[in-house]
Amino acid sequence: MTPPADRTNTDRLRQQEMSKREYQLRNFGVEPKTPLSDKEKKALIAQVEQDFNRILTLHNEIARSISANGSLDYRFVSEASGEIKKRSARLQSTLMLQPGEKEKTSAPDSVKFDDDNFKPVLATLCKHIRDFMSNPMIETPGTVNVEDLARAKRDLASVINLSSRIHQRADHLTK
Repeated sequence: MTPPADRTNTDRLRQQEMSKREYQLRNFGVEPKTPLSDKEKKALIAQVEQDFNRILTLHNEIARSISANGSLDYRFVSEASGEIKKRSARLQSTLMLQPGEKEKTSAPDSVKFDDDNFKPVLATLCKHIRDFMSNPMIETPGTVNVEDLARAKRDLASVINLSSRIHQRADHLTK
């Protein structure tokens, strides 16, 4: 009796092995996600809500300081923009709103700083915050729209980028 012929498709096995290696390389160092417990979900939801509320509060405080006739308190601007950056970055990570490569390259950095007049830059930051917060994906969780998702990612990335630049510049002016 002769042994059965080897019927394995070597090309297919090689392709499967290559796909498996690519997957492993792409996800190297990434912990496999385990489902969150109810307690962890509640804590995460509370944190997201707190971040949204604090960003809105800081937005309102910045808007009030812009509309005031006096000069800006650069220490306040530095602290507020730093906190907005921190909380926005955490929202970006938690809600998985990191922009893709195409979205990263399409966002020009067009905001110019003037040390004597920070108000236009802060107004631009407030606009980016409003744009993000009024996005249908954010206002009505559970809605799925590709354009709204791309815009939310772009707006949040703009908030993070601009608040970081404002924080650095204001911090420099306070010293």
